[in-house]
Parts: sequence; structure tokens; C-alpha cells
Amino acid sequence: MVERRPLATFISHFVLILGVIVVAFPLYVTLVASTHTAQDIVQVPMPLLPGPHLIENYAAALQGTSGSAASTAPVGRMMFVSLVSALVIAFGKIAISLLSAFAIVYFRFPGRMFFFWAIFVTLMLPVEVRIGPTYQVVSDLGMLNSYAGLTVPLIASATATFLFRQFFLTVPDELVEAARVDGAGPLRFFKDVLLPLSTTSIAALFVIQFIYGWNQYLWPLLVTTDESMYPVVMGIKRMISGGDAANDWNIVMATAILAMIPPAVVVILMQKWFVKGLVDTEK
Repeated sequence: MVERRPLATFISHFVLILGVIVVAFPLYVTLVASTHTAQDIVQVPMPLLPGPHLIENYAAALQGTSGSAASTAPVGRMMFVSLVSALVIAFGKIAISLLSAFAIVYFRFPGRMFFFWAIFVTLMLPVEVRIGPTYQVVSDLGMLNSYAGLTVPLIASATATFLFRQFFLTVPDELVEAARVDGAGPLRFFKDVLLPLSTTSIAALFVIQFIYGWNQYLWPLLVTTDESMYPVVMGIKRMISGGDAANDWNIVMATAILAMIPPAVVVILMQKWFVKGLVDTEK
């Protein structure tokens, strides 16, 4: 029998509702600001109800037709650059991590654990630490202002390699023996056995890595000087040129809303797989 505690239920719901308000109110203000003119937004107090300029503000953002003195790169183009970069980073990290973890777990070669720990130690060397030499290599290879320059230095992932290695270690040895008896080679075992078992882990990592790639700012800031190669997160910052009066805040807010849509869609569509990949322990 479930014991009912009205006071505890009220307090828990109150805290949850308060948390939702704290998180959702800035998003609501951003959405409202994207439906007004720039003059309305800088007024005191700022309107808190949606205005009549939603369609024209979003059209101006997507087409880059605002009259601001700052960057006016089309947001549609910037979102395409961000989408390509996020997908390449996510799929690249997963593919490389799967293959490296597969080699470390199922192949016996000299220095196997040395190479694993060498990969693992790179967790202490994020892009921010090695950004100087990485930029030099990208520049020498002529990859500035290109999709390769935006994505290739960010593809390798020690975290994903470690997670897949730990998962592969839990796969029963009987499956390996059964595949060997059936005449399956290493790649056949990888494709027909390991990949189906890793589906939920791949889905969870895809969500994490897609958001990681979408939100990149520091690295694109260094390797892109052409507005046509700006990702959307960097584009938002470039739209802000000075004081409040010098910016089209309605366009900036519309861009911020548009930038939130793809990650939100990915999380919503893959929420079930994401949660299952993080908590499921059944093999």
C-alpha cells in the first residue's frame, strides 16, 4: 500500500515547477524577443507577450538580410555548416571508437594495452590544450575554411573508445567461440554480433557527440574566417557588434531559437534510445 503524504507531494511538485520556470523563462523571453522589432526589445520594460513580426524576423535571419553593422551571414547557411560538422564529428567519433575498441579487445598484438592507455591519456589533452599545434597542422595542410578543418581534429574520442572497450569486455566469450565455429571472420563477427549489441550505446553516444559538435565555438573561431563557413553558434556571437542600439536583437534572438531546434529534435527523437543506452545493463 502506497503511503500518501500531501505535504511532501506539494513540496516536490512546487520545486519541480519552480525549476521548470527558472529554465524555461529565458527561453520564453528569447522567443518573445524574436517576434518584436529591435526598437521594442531595447525599451524598458521589454514586452513579455509575442509580437507581430515573427515571420519577417525569422526570414531575415535565415536569409541574412538584416541591416546590422555586424555579421549578416545567412543563418540557413550557418545551420547547414553546423549540421554537417555535427554529423561528421558524431559519426566519425563513433566509427573510429568502435574499430579501435574492437581491435584492443579482440586482437592480440604487442603493445596492445600500451596503445589503449596512450589513447586514454589523451583525455587530459583536450582541444583547448593542444590548440596551438593543432591549428598549425590544419593550416599547413590547407584545411582552413573547410569542413575537414572544422571536423577532422575533433573526430578522435578517447571517451567513446573507453566506453566501447568496457562494453565489449562484457560480451560473453561463448559468442566469440560460436562465431568462430560458424566460420565468421573478425569483420563478420563485428558487423553481425557486436554492432547489433552496441545499438543503444551508439545511440546514446550519437546524441552526446552531435550536441558536442553542434555547440563548437572555440575551434571554428580559429579555423574559419569566411562567413560562408561560420557555424551557427559562432554566427550568433558575430552578430553582436557593440552596444544594445547597434544590434538587431530580434534577429539575434531568432537565430538563437533556430540554433536550439536541431539539438532539441535529436534529443526528443532519440530520448528512449539515449536513456536506454546509459542505464541498460542487459547484454
